[in-house]
Order: sequence, then C-alpha cells, then structure tokens
Amino acid sequence: MTKRNKRITIAATALMMLGSTTTALAQQIKGSVVDKNSHETLIGAVVTIEGSKLKAITDIDGNFQLNGLKKGTYTLYINYVGYKPQRIDGVRVTDAAAEDALSIAMLPDEQQLKEVVVTAVERRSTDAAMIQVAKNSPVIVSNVSAQEISRTQETNAGEVIRRVPGVSLIDDKFVMVRGLSQRYNNVWVNGGAVPSSEADSRAFSFDIIPSSQIDNLTIVKSPSAEYPADYSGGFIIVNTKEIPTENNLTFSVGGNWNTSTVFKAFSYAKGSATDFLAFDNGLRSLRGGIDASLNKLTDAAGNKVGDNLYSLRGNGLNNDWRIKSLNPIGDLKLAASMARRWNLGGRTLGLLAALNYTNEQRTYTDMQNNLFGIYDAVNDRSNYLRYSTDDQYNNNVRLGAMLNLTFLSKDGNHKYQLKNIFNQLSTNRYTWREGVDAQSNKENSAEYYYRSRTTYNGQLTGKHTFTGDALDWSVGYAYANRRLPDRRRYLLNDMQNPGDIALHTGNDISREWTQLDEHIFSVGINDKHTFNLADWTPSLQVGGYGEYRTRQYQTRSFYYQWNPAANTLPTDFQHMDITQLLSDELYMGADKLYIFEQQQMRNNYRGHNTLGAGYLSASLPFGALGIHAGVRFEHNDMELISNTRDYEKSETSRHYRTNDLFPSVNATYKFNDQHQLRLSYGRSINRPEFREVSSSVFYDFDLASDVQGNTELKNCYVDNVDLRYEFYPSRGEIISLAAFYKNFDSPIEWTYTVAGGTNLIYSYKNAKSAVNYGLELDIRKDLSFIGLRGFSWSFNGALIKSKVKFEKGSKEEDRPMQGQSPYLVNTGLFYKNEPMQLDIALLYNRIGKRIIGVGRSEGSSASDDNARVPHSYEMPRNTIDLSVGKKWGSHWELKFNIRDLLAERVYYKQFAKVTYADGSHKTIDEISRCYKPGRNIGLQAIYKF
Repeated sequence: MTKRNKRITIAATALMMLGSTTTALAQQIKGSVVDKNSHETLIGAVVTIEGSKLKAITDIDGNFQLNGLKKGTYTLYINYVGYKPQRIDGVRVTDAAAEDALSIAMLPDEQQLKEVVVTAVERRSTDAAMIQVAKNSPVIVSNVSAQEISRTQETNAGEVIRRVPGVSLIDDKFVMVRGLSQRYNNVWVNGGAVPSSEADSRAFSFDIIPSSQIDNLTIVKSPSAEYPADYSGGFIIVNTKEIPTENNLTFSVGGNWNTSTVFKAFSYAKGSATDFLAFDNGLRSLRGGIDASLNKLTDAAGNKVGDNLYSLRGNGLNNDWRIKSLNPIGDLKLAASMARRWNLGGRTLGLLAALNYTNEQRTYTDMQNNLFGIYDAVNDRSNYLRYSTDDQYNNNVRLGAMLNLTFLSKDGNHKYQLKNIFNQLSTNRYTWREGVDAQSNKENSAEYYYRSRTTYNGQLTGKHTFTGDALDWSVGYAYANRRLPDRRRYLLNDMQNPGDIALHTGNDISREWTQLDEHIFSVGINDKHTFNLADWTPSLQVGGYGEYRTRQYQTRSFYYQWNPAANTLPTDFQHMDITQLLSDELYMGADKLYIFEQQQMRNNYRGHNTLGAGYLSASLPFGALGIHAGVRFEHNDMELISNTRDYEKSETSRHYRTNDLFPSVNATYKFNDQHQLRLSYGRSINRPEFREVSSSVFYDFDLASDVQGNTELKNCYVDNVDLRYEFYPSRGEIISLAAFYKNFDSPIEWTYTVAGGTNLIYSYKNAKSAVNYGLELDIRKDLSFIGLRGFSWSFNGALIKSKVKFEKGSKEEDRPMQGQSPYLVNTGLFYKNEPMQLDIALLYNRIGKRIIGVGRSEGSSASDDNARVPHSYEMPRNTIDLSVGKKWGSHWELKFNIRDLLAERVYYKQFAKVTYADGSHKTIDEISRCYKPGRNIGLQAIYKF
C-alpha cells in the first residue's frame, strides 16, 4: 500500500469512527478574546451567535469554542463587563472546518465601568481583575493573580508571594512584609485563621500551599476595622479557586533536577514504607503513642534494673542506625485537577478538586556551620563557640488535596461555599557534622531527623446581597500537627585523649519524640448597608468574629547508658563504628547498652486562646474624597498550662488577658479615573504565641543550642501610617509609590545569649521600642508603547530603615530590627505570544542584609564595647529565574524553568565590632553559615481534557 493510500485509509477510518457517534458532521468556531490595549486575556467574555441560543464563555486563557455548527456564514457577538460590545460578521464554516482561530481584541468602555451593576460570580484570577480590586479597595493592598502565578510558574504560595511589593522570604517559606519578620504578619486562608506551622514561633509556612490551588493572594498593608488587629507588616489573604468557567480534567507530570543533588551520592537512613506519602507508618513512633509505657530493663533473671531504665529490645524501637547511599535521578511532581459546572434550573453548582504530589531531594555538602562568641581583642582572633562542616541530605515530600463546592442562586444574590484544603508534608533529613567545639575538642556528630506535618483548613461560607445590604458569614475549622518521631543524635569527640575521637558517655547518644496538635474553631459575620441619600451614598459596616484555639505540645527524651563497672561490651566498644554498635542487638541488654528516660515534664504544655472581636466602620464618599474609618474591639485571653516539676504532672495555669480598642482611618482622593492618593492610620497589636511564653526547652541541632520561651513577654502595640500615590495608565497596569511609618511599643525579637561561658540559649525578648519606615515602588506596565508588542514589565522594590531602642543604661545597642531588610528588589520581564501560545518570563530578586538573630551577653558590662556576641545576618544574594511555557492546541502544554540560574552561595555572617587597647576600632567579618544551594531545572507536561 502506498503512503498516500495509507493516509486515505486512516482518514476514512477516523471519519467512520466519528460518524458512529454523530448523525451529522458538526464543525466549530474557536478563538481568543483579549484587551486591545494591554493584550491581557479576558476571562468570562460571552460569545454568542446571531439567531442561535448557542454561546461560549472564554476560559482562563481567554479561549472559546462554539461546537455543533453546520457549514455557513455566521455573525458573532462578544460581550464583556467594562468593554464595548463587539460584532463580527462573515465568519465562515465549511464542511472541512471553520476558518482559522479568531483573535478578538476588545476596547474598554470607561463609561460602562462607572455605571454597570452586575450580580454574578466575581472573577479575581487575572492581573487586570486584581489590579481593579486594589484600585477600588478602601484600604492599601497589594496582590497577585492566578494569571501571574501561571506565567511565572511558581510552585507554591511561598514563591508566589515574593512577587508582592515589600515582601521577602526567610528559608524560602516564611514571609516578611516591609522588612518585618513573620511574627508581625497574619494569615487567613479562604476567610479563616490558620494554625502556626512551627512549634517554636508564630509563622505560617507558605510552601505548604501549591500554587495550582490559588485563585488570588492579597496583602492588606493598612489597618482597618474589618480585619483582625494582630498584624503590622501585612494581613495576608489566600483564596483558593471557586466556580470554574468550563468543565475540564487536567493531568500533569514533571521533574526537577537540582545541580547540587542529582546523580551524586545521597546518604539516608532506614525509613518507613509510607515515607513516600509524607507520613511515617509507625516505624519511628513509640508503640502506643507519645504516652506509651515501655518495657522496663530487666536482668537475665527477669528482675527490674534501676528506675526509668528501658530495654532497647522488645519496645518496638527502630534500632537501625546504619547509613545507606543512592544517586538521585531527579524530583517527581504529579498533579491532577477536575473542574465541573452544573446548571440546576438556573442555579449554578461548581466543583473544583485538585491533587498534587511532590517528592524531592536536596543535598548541601561542605556547609560551613559556625557560631562565634565575644571577639578576643587581646589576641586579635575570633572566638569560636562552634566551628563545623556539615553534609546535609534532605528528602521532602508533599501530598496535597483541595475540594471546593460553590452554589450560586438563580438571581446571583446568594452564594454558599464549602472550601477544603489539606496538605501532608514530611522532611527526612540526615546530617553529618565534623568540627571543633568551644573547648577546642574535635568532634563528629550526626542527626537522624524526620518531621511530618498535617494541615487542614475548611470553611463553610455564605454571601448574600439584599437591597442596600451585603451580608457574609463564615464558620471555619483548622487543624495542624507536627510529629518528630525518634529524632536521634550522637556525638563523638577527643575530650579525653586529644586526636582520639571516641564515644565517651551515653548522654552523647539521644532519642527524642515530639508531638504537637493545634485546633482552631472560628465564626464570623459582617453586614454592609449602603444608604441612598439623594446623590450621597455612604455605607455602614458592622461585624463580629470569634475564635477558639487550642494547642498541646508533648515531648519525651531518652539517653543511652551502660554500666561502666559491670558490662559485657567489647573492651574497645567506644572506638567501634558507632552505627554498627547502635544497630546490632548483640550489644543491647542490661549488661550492655540500654536507655534512660530523662523526665522533663516542664517541657510539655497546653494552651487555650479565646478571641472575641466586634467592629463598626463607615465609608463616606465626599466627591473625589473617600473616607473609610472605623474602630475594632478585641478581647483576647491566652491561657498557658505548664508543669512546675520535671518528674511528675504538676500543672499550673497562667492567663494573658487584654481588652483593646483599635481605631483606623483610610482616606482616598481620586484626581480622576487614573490617579489617586491614599493616606491611612491604624493601630495594631502583636501578641506572643503559646510557645514563646512557655518554659519548654528544645535542642536545635542546626543551631547546636537550646531554644526556650520567656514567660514575661508582653504584647507589642504598633501605630501605622501610610501614604500611597497610584497611577493606572490602562486596564491591567499600575504604577504606585508608597511611604510608610511604624512605631512599635515593646517589639518582640528572637535573641541568643551566652550562658555558662560557651553555651548559647535562644529565646524571645521585648525591646523598649522601635521605628520602621520606608518607601515602596510598584510598576506593572505593558511595553507595547515602545514597540515591544507582547512584552510586559513588572518591578517592585522597597527601601526600608528601622531602629530598635532600649532603656537608658541598657547593655543593648541601638540597631535595626531583627528580620528587617534595608531593601528589596523584585523585577520581571514577560513575553506573551497568543498565536504561538507561548509565554516566557525572566525574573530577578535581591534582598538586603538583615539580622536573623540578635546577639546578647548576660553579665557583660555596658561600658565594655567588646563584651557582646555579634548579631547574625543573612547576606544579600542575586537570584534569576527563567520560565517558558508552550501550548499545542487546547490540550497539551509544556513548561520549562530554571530556578536560581546564578546559584550563588548562601552566606550568613556575624560582624564583630572590636575596640583595641589603643582606642582603634575594626569590624571583623565572620562566616557563620555558607552553602551552595545549586540551580533547579524543571520540566512539566500538562494534558487537559
């Protein structure tokens, strides 16, 4: 058979198969709808055919498709809110196919924007929509849309939020707004509070929310009565997706290759069979849970030996300490999503479901991990409290799911939503350390670390529009846990015989189990009434919010022991391969190795927090001037329940109660539809968290130090002033310049103190006061005006200055606030080619030098300039990301990206300010941590049904 005949046969067969399911060959008209000025795609535009009931709605990419057509010539009508209606005549459909895909450009109708009132589903997934939201907001906000997320190929909310003006990240997941650390921010997901993802601090780990689940992300930067008062940097609102514009089913598979990890030796310890699903199946857990009773240690005759002594055998413990090796071939990323929309007699029911899975490995070798004490000015040399080199191997797994249901009434005035987001995350990490301790002993140590986190956030909400009133309500529940099952550590050193590294005491081998559970129940209601008083339309808003939060933290610690005077261990067991010694049951027993439980009940705590709030606010339009003012009352009662004795349950309760009023006023002056000026003032609060006021002590291996709370922490009160000018050149574009000032009364900071000469203790402390002020610039501009059609540019940067003040005569020094960056720069160049279905983005980010830990010294003299442990700083580095996305038809899409193209080293430093005997001064640059993260190369294929 010839090739030509073969092609004809295949084509004929395909037509016969098609004919078996359709009675007549139906054709289609397809195309895309964009803004004529900005070339942004328009989502939700309605395309109809004259004389027919057939219609289509453009999807998230602005595409539409009209099916079931016969040959002929048609007239199309395109309608979109805020744009001039468009009519296209002479669209031909033949027996073979329709004409080429249509490209329809619509002109904004500024007059219509001022007059039209629409009751429908508000779409906030596009850049243009979110800019419009920011423009019309009575408060100062910055935001990111799903469209921008798709364009930059960010993988989680942590990466997404970096694109917001004045925002930076710590550890790639904790958010800082306007140079303020994560504790000064508040986070809600879908209108409800979320638990802290960290046991030791108030922080929300944004890396737990996949970007594919986000519809938009907004940061409120000025206080307002309708928002909680507990934020000063920003109130961050993450909204997941709602009613879809079309039915679809999407699958994606992708990989990522980290240049410091892939195809190189990767060390790991024995794990459980379910580690790949981000949870431990019980291999590492205590049999019976955190409160399990273990089998006591007995001798050969079965008699109990000692108190709090337990056998390593027969208690279900994983005693395999041996290290294995593999060569990773890359990370795996899988995702699936489903969108369904039903019309139920004029009512609309929408469903969005998503699953995502990530399994990645990261290696950091030859990582410097040092800590410096007070500089030795006499001998002119650094004083090491720790000097070490780490090899760290991380396996991170994330399993996420989302299920959202939305019901919209026939008239569009009533919307009910049930939103659920679940994430299961784990980190399996092995760290090998070689170095020197503060006593100049050489040491080798290792940590076997496994952490799993479960987070769930669910809300049932309603939004109702009545004549003159807009009412919304919500009921929410959130849960988070953190499990650290069987964190194992050992230490070998040469303290007894220099140069001879060996095991010296059983206390240098430890095992620890930690469990944290937190629940949040919330309920809220808001009503906004608009008065129609002739030509004046003021509005009054009232609302209430209640929240009950409970937390329980438990830990158990065990140390290895042997009887020095009577044991049957090999004579040289302290010089044996430590992993073999600890793994072989031959060396376990009453006359060999066993474990001792160090009872530390004071490290356990429970907490309850009750928050009740009510507010009243008014929006008053006076021509070009709009004023939004209000006051919020909050009653907060935090109860901490802790033990007073280590050896038994001895609970005592302490309450931290406050009743506060928080006034706020936001004024906006509109010069015209493109230019406006904002001025705002508001008072806010920053409250300590449970862990920060508890006496619990936790040993952090990375820091090689203890972390503990401070029961005497006080609330921090903040006065906030903002001034912002905004210019909107055209739809989807913005240029804004903002100035801000914040005054802190008793700011809470993360500090470390030298205790006992060489040991560090990390904790929390109130300073007297602080000020924080700066400028922010945000630009999002289409570049067609300079002949670069399809190109757009975004820039956001901030210059920030802060100063912490202390009581007169204090040993502390005035300095920038902990966590504050003096400058932030985010910029990106984007290219979009609609006919080629091609998107390219080039992104740049840099964050200024910032204090991550405040150094202090107990007992030092205020007049001794050298008697201070230097602060720890994270140093600036440049990051460049490149992403390319290409679609083929309406089904296939391929995404390629390179993250951290420059792969510059990450540096953390301490700067010792030294004064010599002759009165001269010098600043010493000391590297506390340094590692190379490698660049990430990613590829993802997506198929959409």
